Amino acid sequence: MSTKTKPSLAQATPALFVVLWSTGFIGARMGAPYSEPMTFLAMRFSLVLALLLPISLMLRAKWPTPKQAFHAFVTGLLIHGVYLPCVFWAIDNGMPAGLAALVMGLQPAMTAFFARGILGERLTRNHLFGFILGLIGICLVLYPRLSGGDFSVTPPQIGVVCAAMLSISFGTVYQKRFAANLDMRAATIWQYLAACLLCAGLSFATETQTIVWSGEFIFALGWLTLVLSIGAIFLLLWLIEHGAVSNIAALFYMIPAVTAVISYLLFDEPITLMQIVGIIITATGVLIASRKAR
Repeated sequence: MSTKTKPSLAQATPALFVVLWSTGFIGARMGAPYSEPMTFLAMRFSLVLALLLPISLMLRAKWPTPKQAFHAFVTGLLIHGVYLPCVFWAIDNGMPAGLAALVMGLQPAMTAFFARGILGERLTRNHLFGFILGLIGICLVLYPRLSGGDFSVTPPQIGVVCAAMLSISFGTVYQKRFAANLDMRAATIWQYLAACLLCAGLSFATETQTIVWSGEFIFALGWLTLVLSIGAIFLLLWLIEHGAVSNIAALFYMIPAVTAVISYLLFDEPITLMQIVGIIITATGVLIASRKAR
């Protein structure tokens, strides 16, 4: 029974990660009207630390050495502290969310590029073909959201979103190279400490810390704290530790597609035939890119 359970759990983990990560955009949408972005993120990371620290102490998690803690701190800055504030800032300053997501769709290819240069992972034809299909699928999924309205975008907005894409791409590879094989419970504390300090500093420097408390805001904050910042991130770190980074990056191609489906179910946002075709193409690309070469 145990031998069958482990493979089934390992196979289900990527799909679960994609679904949980996709709900992050939904939670952000629910909470955005009630709080400024850096204030929201600082509260989210503070709650995560308040939950993880006592749990790690009770479970006697193995604390990292100063050098390991430094690498975990840097990973947190890259994966959480730079990525999320950049995306939130760009959208908050008028960049269409669909266009921001399209730029972020370049992350798998960029992560594979970093993985090849830093980790020496080989890019196969399956990787390249799967990445191309995934990018085509993302364009089809997002095109209906980009085809209407006023889309005046400034160079700073594009630059900031590109910085977010580069940050999480490099952070994923950095985690695999320098911060793998650590006790995830303790290492994640250092990651969120880095992100919390950065977002809190940005909040006090640029925002008013105004919060409108409502049921939707509390639900969004709780969901993003428990399900995203703890559940999805632990799944991501587990995937990074147990698989090739280039294969894991391919999963991010599925995020816009799954987000479109969840938005349709929860907010009745229209989903077109072109988007459905794009979801199928994206899923095919992920399967090809994740397939082991013979």
